[in-house]
Amino acid sequence: MSLELVMTAHPTEAMRRAILDIHKRIADDVMQLDNPTLTFREREQLREKLLNEVITLWQTDELRDRKPTVLDEVRNGMYYFHETLFHVLPEVYQELERSLTKYYPEHYWHVPAYLRFGSWIGGDRDGNPSVTADVTWQTLRMQRKLAVREYQHILSDLFKHLSFCTTIIDVTDELMASIQRDRLQVKLQKTQQWNNEKEPYRIKLTYMVEKLHNLLDDAKKDTPERYANVSEFIEDLKIIDRSLRHHYADYVADTHLKKLIRQVELFGFHTATLDVRQHSKEHENAMTEILANMNIVPNYSELEEEEKVKLLEKLLNDPRPLTSPYQDYSESTNECLEVYRAIYRAQQEYGKQCITSYLISMTEAASDILEVMVFAKEVGLFHKEADGSVTCTLQSVPLFETIDDLHAAPGIMNQLFTMPIYRQSVAAMNDLQEIMLGYSDSNKDGGVVTANWELRVAMKQITATANQYGVKLKFFHGRGGALGRGGMPLNRSILVQPPETIGGGIKITEQGEVLSSRYSLRGIAYRSLEQATSALIEANKLAKLRQKCNPEEERWEEIMAGISETSLSKYQDLVFREPNFLKFFRESTPLVEIGELNIGSRPSKRKNSDRFEDLRAIPWVFAWTQSRYLFPAWYAAGTGLMNFYQNKEENLKILQEMYQHFSFFRSVIDTLQFALIKADLVIAQEYANMCSDSEAKERVFGQIEEEFRLTREMVLKIAGISEILDNVPGLQESIRLRNPYVDPLSYLQVQLLAELRSVREQGEDDAHLLREVLLTINGIAAGLRNTG
Repeated sequence: MSLELVMTAHPTEAMRRAILDIHKRIADDVMQLDNPTLTFREREQLREKLLNEVITLWQTDELRDRKPTVLDEVRNGMYYFHETLFHVLPEVYQELERSLTKYYPEHYWHVPAYLRFGSWIGGDRDGNPSVTADVTWQTLRMQRKLAVREYQHILSDLFKHLSFCTTIIDVTDELMASIQRDRLQVKLQKTQQWNNEKEPYRIKLTYMVEKLHNLLDDAKKDTPERYANVSEFIEDLKIIDRSLRHHYADYVADTHLKKLIRQVELFGFHTATLDVRQHSKEHENAMTEILANMNIVPNYSELEEEEKVKLLEKLLNDPRPLTSPYQDYSESTNECLEVYRAIYRAQQEYGKQCITSYLISMTEAASDILEVMVFAKEVGLFHKEADGSVTCTLQSVPLFETIDDLHAAPGIMNQLFTMPIYRQSVAAMNDLQEIMLGYSDSNKDGGVVTANWELRVAMKQITATANQYGVKLKFFHGRGGALGRGGMPLNRSILVQPPETIGGGIKITEQGEVLSSRYSLRGIAYRSLEQATSALIEANKLAKLRQKCNPEEERWEEIMAGISETSLSKYQDLVFREPNFLKFFRESTPLVEIGELNIGSRPSKRKNSDRFEDLRAIPWVFAWTQSRYLFPAWYAAGTGLMNFYQNKEENLKILQEMYQHFSFFRSVIDTLQFALIKADLVIAQEYANMCSDSEAKERVFGQIEEEFRLTREMVLKIAGISEILDNVPGLQESIRLRNPYVDPLSYLQVQLLAELRSVREQGEDDAHLLREVLLTINGIAAGLRNTG
């Protein structure tokens, strides 16, 4: 089993950190109110504190006065490690081991590290010029500092529990020998030394704390005064653990040492593995310049794909370098090369696990993947030895995002796996190939039904391709928080995967508002991770039993393919073939104003362009959510379903049977339910009235309204219910209670947008009006519980 949850800095968290902190304090206090042992005085003090927290909340600015820097985003991400994950994640492992021991007492259980956290924050440079090689290096330093500080704090606390005295107990010779080695290698100030020789554990801890501290001191690099690697630290902890058990202090070992060892196994000295991501076009541009400078080919970018692949394969097999310190390169090419140099340095300094994956946005061909390998070869991350063997410590990870890219993906991977040099590089990474799938751009490109279907088909086809070459696959699911970007509960996102595709592990992005909703409070973080573990066990069980899958599934997949095809045509008819659609979208949603909300360091567009293709998926979904359409989360589904149903009862029974027994289809229908109950076409019409072209408004909004009614009708029929979410009454009630508080904000937003745009059309601006608009954006995002 393997699950990696990867934090991203995607700009979808509308709330400031200060507001989230107040929310957390209020939540903690409300939970404390449930304590039955509180005296009357303590309860009154707590109520007074709560009242003042609410006053503080009212009087704290909800809006950021500037865009966060990348390092601000790094700090925000690290907050969750410090506040919850360092403590909660080991507890999930402890509970799993406790349960296994209870039901399988004949075994000793030490569960392997199946659940980890990674990060993109500080490594994701796709469309964000602020993420430089230096920023990536600073990110790694900050992550190391966090891990070291956490361990130092834990060891200091452990100091209180290890007062065992050798006049009463015997410690192991192994512990005493390790203390003797430390005395020879580590210099301590007199004030740091523990002078009671009869308390060896405390003596040992003082040296361990100092060796951790020296990890942050570059002057102590490559000296025995610091830990050379995380294995040395774990070994010291195990020496203490074994010695404690030697004199029957098992409780202390199980309560404190065991948890700390697990923390070190999970977080190392780097806190989280950092992924690096860049757009494929940037690599092509840099490669074109480098190859022209070396007189290898005058214009690499103009070569046919077959010629590019042949040339790149030759370069990978050639040990000679392509770059020279005496050559002058453009700023962008220098930065491209500097990233790889930083990765190499990082692996040397922080261990090979600190960065292992290089993700390539908009992968469209095999050459996009090979270019990254050639750059890796330039700095020593990839190397072909004289005996023909290959060393590789950084994997090229394709990101297939659009519908066309998903169609091409199996062929691209087949082409690469047949290439000896590439197959050797995969072998060097334990025969494991990571592949990322984009839920946002595929949805923006083809609509919710087609995107989900094509992702499923692509996963199955790529898996079949990899199986031919003995390669295990780890699929990385680029899910956003919003429904229109693949958002769903963590455990459901695991269970919905085709069972045969999870053998090499699963990676899932955790973005923006998802981080605060899942990981701000320890109790909720624990529950979320426990549910994820349960889902992962269930999914692996299904994978083992895949030969017993429902024999009807093949027929259902054929039906689903037809539904997807019709849905795609309907979606693209409006989005790509309706000439006034983009005008309607820009004018009937707060798209422009969202760009003025300081919620992320990354620009809302990849280029300074108004083309639909250059608009990022986050503002696309964010704008539709704000205006209460939730268009990307349901549009064209009704037409696709109706095309199969055709008002025939026998076809409806098949769809209902699919809903009951085909997990993928059930997930699609349930996701549509969530979207439909959050959407409000009465309010959406108020936004539509802002469109200056009345004819375009009638035509576009009319199609949206008609499709909404059809989709709702089909979902109710298939689920066999009379109202949306009748089969999930708890969630239904929650949304019904919440919406009335959001609705007034929507009406206020329409009025304020009209006033602000009227002022701006006259060439003026109004900072107060803009602030009011941005406050409504924050409020609606909080009420609907997601942004982009």
